[in-house]
Amino acid sequence: MKVKWLGHSSFLITADNGTKIITDPYTTNERLKYGDIKESADVVVVSHEHGDHNNVAAVKGNSQVVRGAGTKEVKKIKFEGIATYHDDSGGKQRGSNTVTCFVVDGVRVCHSGDLGHPLSDQEIKQIGKVDVLLLPVGGFFTIDAKVATEVVLKLGPKVVIPMHFKNEKCGFQISGVDEFLQGKTNVTKLNTNEVEFNAGKLPTTTQIMVLKPAL
Repeated sequence: MKVKWLGHSSFLITADNGTKIITDPYTTNERLKYGDIKESADVVVVSHEHGDHNNVAAVKGNSQVVRGAGTKEVKKIKFEGIATYHDDSGGKQRGSNTVTCFVVDGVRVCHSGDLGHPLSDQEIKQIGKVDVLLLPVGGFFTIDAKVATEVVLKLGPKVVIPMHFKNEKCGFQISGVDEFLQGKTNVTKLNTNEVEFNAGKLPTTTQIMVLKPAL
């Protein structure tokens, strides 16, 4: 399976059989200057109803939308939604958020959406085993570098791909990725927007992979 970072919190995940999943498609604006999403997908995963995460209309094709907590099956893939919050005050500031986990070609992917708080023991248990963790690290609207690091330590994923951080295409008042990377030795900055994973060839210890946005 392949994981391509489109930008912000949006990824295109392509299974070996061609099934395509897009997470959290964004709407561009003066502060979010990634390219417009023009890809097609079979499934669109939406973590919450903010414009930089729920632009389902941008995705081409006859896609089915997965949102909210609970288990849903689309294209023979089970999507497990774990209810969380967009802030650390039980949703009082920014509402709810869904962490969504699913298995593609034997690789368990977990998209954290705009997670805004440390994960509880119960949430950790619900999420379970994670191979590839797509994790916000920019802070303010989401967890910051410190809490993101704690989440990684608790979940113990094989791979972490940071998302939702400030860069030349994202002008939100959040931190860049380097704050999250500081002091870590298990980091690879890739000069590509896409990486391929094989269930039998995953790292044995957690590796952080920083991708370049495709759009």
